[in-house]
Amino acid sequence: MILSGSEIKSQLGKSINISPFNEDQLNPNSYNLTLHDELLVYEEIVLDMKRPSRFRRITIPEDGLILQPNQLYLGRTIEHTETHDYVPMLEGRSSIGRLGLFVHVTAGFGDVGFCGYWTLEMFAVQPVRIYPGVQVCQIFYHTLHGDVTEYKSSKYQHNKDIQPSLLFTELGIRDDNQMKLDFDQEAGTGNSVRETDQTGS
Repeated sequence: MILSGSEIKSQLGKSINISPFNEDQLNPNSYNLTLHDELLVYEEIVLDMKRPSRFRRITIPEDGLILQPNQLYLGRTIEHTETHDYVPMLEGRSSIGRLGLFVHVTAGFGDVGFCGYWTLEMFAVQPVRIYPGVQVCQIFYHTLHGDVTEYKSSKYQHNKDIQPSLLFTELGIRDDNQMKLDFDQEAGTGNSVRETDQTGS
């Protein structure tokens, strides 16, 4: 079963915490979450599952930011949520979807016990202007049957920021054999600069 809006409200401070909470964002069976003013964009040409990826931060100005197609943007909710006894789920709002903006790429399924901000995997079908603080998605809650083991992963639990993928922590960081120029080592020798790998060997 899915909790009604009134049940979500009645569970605040018990099994459900949403901070900040604004009753105007409460729906018949969900609660709207808002978009923080920062985004992350990966700077890698190829994203490698076995390596952490470089990224840069973008601030969404008050007059909006245009998201471009074929680019993944990682954002997060302003709201911090904590859920016990229920399964939290995240979905885009229909008004957002009708602008061709996906707010999560297959990652809308939460875990009982999750505590933190929701990272949003945002992808635009065509250029679309977004704004900080807009009600971009909605959280809703499923009941559980059976014994409960709460989420305790060290990857994303109690996050305080946008979270890029940490899948590499499960798979093990692979050796990086990319070559680079070691200017520091050769600076005082008068020798030509040689190439070394990332480990300095």
